[in-house]
Amino acid sequence: METLSGVAATQELVGQWRRGGLSVGLVPTMGYLHQGHVSLIEAARAENDKVVVSIFVNPTQFGPNEDLEAYPRDKERDLKICEREGVALVFAPTVEEMYIQGAATKVGVTGLSEVLCGRFRPIHFNGVCLVCSKLFNITKPNKAYFGLKDAQQFFILERLVKDLNFDLELVSCPIVREPDGLALSSRNAYLSPDQRKAATVLSRALKAAKNECEKGQRDGQALTKLIAEMVGAEPLARLEYAEVVSTENLSQVTTITSSVLVAAALWLGKTRLIDNFIFSPPVS
Repeated sequence: METLSGVAATQELVGQWRRGGLSVGLVPTMGYLHQGHVSLIEAARAENDKVVVSIFVNPTQFGPNEDLEAYPRDKERDLKICEREGVALVFAPTVEEMYIQGAATKVGVTGLSEVLCGRFRPIHFNGVCLVCSKLFNITKPNKAYFGLKDAQQFFILERLVKDLNFDLELVSCPIVREPDGLALSSRNAYLSPDQRKAATVLSRALKAAKNECEKGQRDGQALTKLIAEMVGAEPLARLEYAEVVSTENLSQVTTITSSVLVAAALWLGKTRLIDNFIFSPPVS
């Protein structure tokens, strides 16, 4: 396994692979890898000759007073996981390498970025679009792999790739959960024991909403009310939002007639967690 921090060296190595006819799968991460990341690496390894994992805590996607400095990091452990999982290259640049002095370019997807999490993290998705654009250009993957815990992010990046004619395929992978249902996240490390126990209210509320969908509930407001009531019953949790939106354009859905994303975010102390599910009504 190679570990590189330089953009030019990374481009040269990946270029050699591509010129040799080898396919490349990219798994972008901010490090502190968990089983969810491992599932992305496994998917990439199954479909490509070479797997690249990027490890970069991207400052442009953190707003003021967010957890950039506190974000968990353990590069040595991350590298061991990548080596164990058969990763060919870990690209782990510095901030100075990724964002050269005087850089002035911004990238964003309007419309999709201002709803759901974007209402509360106004610069977040522009930062994600910028760093992913750079990673796609640096590593030239055939495919890039993203978990659906960040479903809004995936839909935004799909639009980015389409609009800017990036020559790659985005692959979405299922949410990986703890045995009690909590979606895996690097930020779970912030939770106290009591908060960790309370955190399951998010997945339980979404599971209850999904069960209602499967039983025939098509009223979006009824679903968000159910989620709000269940989260509201947990004293340690504060709901930030619960919404039902179209998977096509993330617009709010009143009555479910086609595929929807049901997404929610909550706070436990200073820790923000997100979760979701996608539901497509049976064709009658």
